[in-house]
Amino acid sequence: MTPATLPDLPGLPLPLSGATRVYAIVGDPIAQVGSPGLFNAAFRRRGVEAILVPLHVAPDGLADLMRMFRATKNFDGLIVTVPHKIAIAALIDEIGPMGRRIGAVNAIHKRDGRLVGDNFDGTGFVRGLQAKGHGLGRRRVLVIGSGGAGRAVAHAVADERPARLRLFDVDPARAQTVVAELKAAAPGLDADIGAPDPSGFDVVVNCTSVGMRPEDPFPVAVDPLGPGTLVVDIILKPTVTPLLAEAGRRGCLTHAGAPMLEGQVDAVCDFFGLAAP
Repeated sequence: MTPATLPDLPGLPLPLSGATRVYAIVGDPIAQVGSPGLFNAAFRRRGVEAILVPLHVAPDGLADLMRMFRATKNFDGLIVTVPHKIAIAALIDEIGPMGRRIGAVNAIHKRDGRLVGDNFDGTGFVRGLQAKGHGLGRRRVLVIGSGGAGRAVAHAVADERPARLRLFDVDPARAQTVVAELKAAAPGLDADIGAPDPSGFDVVVNCTSVGMRPEDPFPVAVDPLGPGTLVVDIILKPTVTPLLAEAGRRGCLTHAGAPMLEGQVDAVCDFFGLAAP
């Protein structure tokens, strides 16, 4: 039997065969992710015979998935999305520097029989903003959400030396824990927790899943938003979330979720040990 051939499209993997290496992105839900197209295109650019597929796994199935990952010899790597980035860190053997710093991983690969993970969300977030001409240095930044993605974004913002950084989370204790981490990692940083009120902030970042569903409320108060404020929503689908649509109507600059993902694809491929293009 000859290998299946696919149309020569940049977002599809190379022709599949028994030698194809397998990667996956795991999350719950999963339909909103944009990773498969971006990573399969990156595999083609690098000349790697590999495919990345989406896996819909609920939290109670995560341990089973990781056992299967360890046992499957041609299953080489995982991308991790909500809500698993923190929980999955306890199921691997080694965590890289940023993953250790924030307690969450979003990429895992096999190295000498061990599962090694790290976090590239922050790298992608900053690179994505820079690609669109936005900076964070000396800006007043409000980050909504202190879960896996929110932690990564907050640490990346702190490294850019903002004038002020405020976190909001529905669990204030979780937000306070992240603030303590930030101050330890970036001495002198002006960081605190507060309400989801963008008054007085230059940049507002939604790092929660609020906005994926049409019936969701806004994750922040929208009345204080106005021209000059940069509103960022890291949700991938819908591309224009209700928050971004409302911010645009109020004259704000807006920045969607795709650039954050695009900004980390090459860094993750390097982490996976794939040949450079």
